[in-house]
Amino acid sequence: MWKFPLASAAATLGLMVMGTAALSQDVTSKLPGGATSLQESYQDWSLTCQSSTSTVTCGVSQQQTQQNGQRVLAVELRRNSDATLAGNVVLPFGLMLDAGAALQIDDSQPLEALRFSTCLPAGCIVPLTLDEGTVAALRAGSVLKIKVRSTDQKDIALSVSCWSVRQTAGGLIGKPRY
Repeated sequence: MWKFPLASAAATLGLMVMGTAALSQDVTSKLPGGATSLQESYQDWSLTCQSSTSTVTCGVSQQQTQQNGQRVLAVELRRNSDATLAGNVVLPFGLMLDAGAALQIDDSQPLEALRFSTCLPAGCIVPLTLDEGTVAALRAGSVLKIKVRSTDQKDIALSVSCWSVRQTAGGLIGKPRY
């Protein structure tokens, strides 16, 4: 049986976990028109950038919710100093934490299961780092599947589009947009 946190707790934790972590890429250029922050939407993904006196930091994120507004999945990605991406996946309660979460791009072989780091009132967090090969596969792919197992032993595959992440991650992968 799935248990979901209250929408207000999810929104609060989402801002705490994803708001600061998603804004971690250092870029030497400025935002358009001298803006101090920027948010763009690309279908189901959002690109968020903030500018300080010397840097612009950007990250991409997506949240999926049920019809009642409760979050089922949140993903955030940011660029590391090399060509890799790092981020977090926030998943609901009611999952077998020891089984971890496995990523699979399209129908390729699933990657090694990632471990949950902690659970907070808004959900359970899986930190992730995507190496250059995985980033290339993500850019070429259509769907990123996040596979987990519920506490009642049912396999669950949540899907995140790769097309939209390619659009928003233009500033995170390769030449920065801002």
